[in-house]
Amino acid sequence: MTNKDWNEIKTNDSWAIFKIMSEFVEGYEKMSKIGPCISVFGSARTKPENPYYQQAVEVSRLLVESGYGVITGGGPGIMEAGNKGADEADGKSVGLNIVLPFEQNNNRWVNHPVDFDYFFVRKVMFVKYSQGFITFPGGYGTMDELFEALTLMQTKKIETRPVVLFGRSYWEGLVDWLKAQMCDSEGNISPEDLDMFLITDDPAEAVKHINDFYQDHLLRPTF
Repeated sequence: MTNKDWNEIKTNDSWAIFKIMSEFVEGYEKMSKIGPCISVFGSARTKPENPYYQQAVEVSRLLVESGYGVITGGGPGIMEAGNKGADEADGKSVGLNIVLPFEQNNNRWVNHPVDFDYFFVRKVMFVKYSQGFITFPGGYGTMDELFEALTLMQTKKIETRPVVLFGRSYWEGLVDWLKAQMCDSEGNISPEDLDMFLITDDPAEAVKHINDFYQDHLLRPTF
């Protein structure tokens, strides 16, 4: 690579700042008008016949009945289930769609779409405008979203929000490892960090956990 090539890259980086700024501005403007929402995370690969898909539909229906909108990544799988439950309950069904070469397009149940090119801008929207997080089984992207929220709360960068891990058999192995290795063996997290989330298999319990939290806390953007 020559110095000329390097200088051209630096120039392109500078112009990219304006694209990033425009995504933040559009996201803030659209999301600030929607009202309190709960983010539903989970795999794009979960099929409609999977019980987790049906439970995500039910969770989102119950969230709308409790006065919340539902935010997902806007794609298929658990995201589609979350949007379907919200839309069928006549609620606000938000899709923060990331433009990808595979797997991801806005599903037909999204009634408030917002598109992004940058994952990090999209994650800011998830956190800023979510009053809580319900995480269904998923892959790397789901883990990224879950631990982003937990890290920001642990480090006091955002206010505490209720977090639910849905699917006991899926999450308990991870939670056991967090306790045995990350907490007890290595001391990399504190025991109270393991109290930041609820594990459940019950849609009603998941939504009740969020409703109970907001008996004592204000609904507002996190930062």
